[in-house]
Amino acid sequence: KLGEQKHAKEPSSSQCMHLAVVACGDRLEETLIMLKSAILFSNRRLCFHIFAEDSLKPEFEKKLKEWPSSYTKKFEHNIYPITFSVGNAQEWKKLFKPCAAQRLFLPVILKDVDSLLYVDTDVLFLRPIDDIWHILKEFNSTQLAAMAPEHEIPKIGWYSRFARHPYYGTTGVNSGVMLMNLTRIRSTHFKNSMIPSGLTWEEMLYPLYQKYKNYITWGDQDLLNIIFSFNPECLYVFPCQWNYRPDHCMYGSNCKGAEEEGVSILHGNRGVYHDDKQPTFKALYEVIRDFPFEDNLFQSLYYPLQSKFLDTVHTLCGRIPQVFLKQIEKTMKKVYENRVIVYLGANHRY
Repeated sequence: KLGEQKHAKEPSSSQCMHLAVVACGDRLEETLIMLKSAILFSNRRLCFHIFAEDSLKPEFEKKLKEWPSSYTKKFEHNIYPITFSVGNAQEWKKLFKPCAAQRLFLPVILKDVDSLLYVDTDVLFLRPIDDIWHILKEFNSTQLAAMAPEHEIPKIGWYSRFARHPYYGTTGVNSGVMLMNLTRIRSTHFKNSMIPSGLTWEEMLYPLYQKYKNYITWGDQDLLNIIFSFNPECLYVFPCQWNYRPDHCMYGSNCKGAEEEGVSILHGNRGVYHDDKQPTFKALYEVIRDFPFEDNLFQSLYYPLQSKFLDTVHTLCGRIPQVFLKQIEKTMKKVYENRVIVYLGANHRY
């Protein structure tokens, strides 16, 4: 089955920023909106690695082809079947959410990819992927992945209150946005709680799952927390504005980075794009979903967003609209300035 992949031309592929997502069940639209947000703002070429159930593959192909050529030329994509290289495939498939455990196998499957940004389907980019991609250069010699904390405050964090297994740091980490140096992951032997010597990533996954499966609640995210609890030197922790979730505002504002810089990546977990519990998150999702590709970003995206936010000021998350708007406004100003410079450059020879 893997032979069916359309391999990207190598020269362009190596210049790509690689983005991976796993889509099963009813996650088609959510995934497409996430990919749309990625290409709306990013500068460098993108390579999408979409892992999907067989029934979704034709739909992805059809929808991506419908996007205008001015956008489709900014990315290339491969669609892969759901596969697990070790252990019981059905067991992995049912772990936590459908197919979510697929992300654990990305270093094994994408053997030709050096570095990768994995995101959940319910993520929206509010600034260029280029900006989080630069964090790869900040890794020290032992770091091979980057994630944001699960929570900022231990007394209201899930892991610090309820976890029955080892987890990273004081509050654990959230795996919905995960930057990975796959080359390093493949070549590292990880410390673990099973044998004194190190194990490779692939060797470790299934025995680790077998050991802790009766204690984990959040599936593959818990396994990642267990791995990095034994190997803390391997993890770079980026601030909460790179994985901003309802938890950061529904109990009062507790992401200082977002208050200062604005939200960089929005993570609408808890299904908030599809119910009315967090209308601020839903507003962002709907505005990006409804944005006509070729239209003016300010007119058809930023202004509708501002007016939708006026209806959410009575909510805990809606009380701080600048947190959600700051980065998206900054990004759009840059896009606008770049277009003006390109336009002037084309029309005026000095």
